[in-house]
Amino acid sequence: MTQEIGKEGIHQNYSRREFIKATALTVGAAGALSVCGVTPTRAAGKSKGLSLSMAGYKFDRTKALIDGRVKIEGCDMQFKESGIGDINTNVFSGPQTLDVTEIGLHPFMLAYANDGFRDYSLLPIFPLRLFRHKSVFIRTDRGIKKPADLRGKIIATAGYSSTSLTWIRGIFQKEYGLKPEDMQWIVSSKDSSAKDAGKVSKQENIFPKGVPISMGPKGKDESDLLESGEVDACFHAGEPRAYMERHPKVGRLFPDYRSVERAYFSKTGIFPIMHAVAIKKSLVKQNPWIIEAVFDA
Repeated sequence: MTQEIGKEGIHQNYSRREFIKATALTVGAAGALSVCGVTPTRAAGKSKGLSLSMAGYKFDRTKALIDGRVKIEGCDMQFKESGIGDINTNVFSGPQTLDVTEIGLHPFMLAYANDGFRDYSLLPIFPLRLFRHKSVFIRTDRGIKKPADLRGKIIATAGYSSTSLTWIRGIFQKEYGLKPEDMQWIVSSKDSSAKDAGKVSKQENIFPKGVPISMGPKGKDESDLLESGEVDACFHAGEPRAYMERHPKVGRLFPDYRSVERAYFSKTGIFPIMHAVAIKKSLVKQNPWIIEAVFDA
C-alpha cells in the first residue's frame, strides 16, 4: 500500500475491499480489552495518585468526571476540553501528551491500517453516538428533495474521512444506493465549526481513489461555498454557519430528521458510533489496573 500527497490532499492506493478489510482490524480490536495486551486487573494495594492527562468534550455523560463528582480510582486526573480534530492530531501526529482520551473512531482506524499506528489502544467505551441524517444540508434552490437528487451534485465537506462524514456516505450508499463517486466533492480549506471541532486532522483528510474530490478555494469554509452557490449541498458533522445563521437558501435535506433517524434505527438496529476512548499503551504496560479503573468510572 502506498500513499500519494498532491495538491488535492492525501490519497491511499487501495481498493475499497482492501480498505474495509484493513480497517476492520481495529473494529474487531475495539470489541475486547485484549487490544491492550494485558489483563485489566488492578494490582492489590496500589497506591493512589497516578497523574492522568485526559481530553474530550463536555457531554452530559462526561460532566461528572470533569467536575470531580466521579473519580477514576487511584488517579489524579487533569481533564482538558478539546475539539476532536485537535485531539486526533495530538494522538496520531504528536506530541501524544494525553494518557486517556476521547478519539475519532474512523481516524483511529485509518491511522491503524495505513500508518502502522500502535501507540494507543481503543477501549469499547463510546462517549459519542449519533444518527447522521440530520447532517446533510442543501441549497433549497437546486431542486434537491431526496437523497437521489444529490447524484451529480457538488458537495462541500470540511474534511472528507472523519467518522461522521464516513457514516453519512455509508448510510447513503446502503439505504439509498447513492455512492460517493456519484457526487463531486469539494473539501473546504476551513471549517466554520472549528471553534468546537478543532482543526481538521491529517486522518480526517484522506481521499480514496476513484472518488472525484478536490480542494476548495483557499480561505473559504464550507458555509462560504454553500452561501455563494459554488456547491449544491454540504455534509457537516455539526451545523454549518450558513444554517445556524438561517441563510434563506440553506436548509436540511431531511427537515424532519428525527423521524427519519427513528425509522433507520427501527430498520437496522444501528446506533452509529462516532467517538471511542483511547489509552496510551505505555501507561497500560506500567499500570495494567488502569483499564478497570477507567471502566469503573
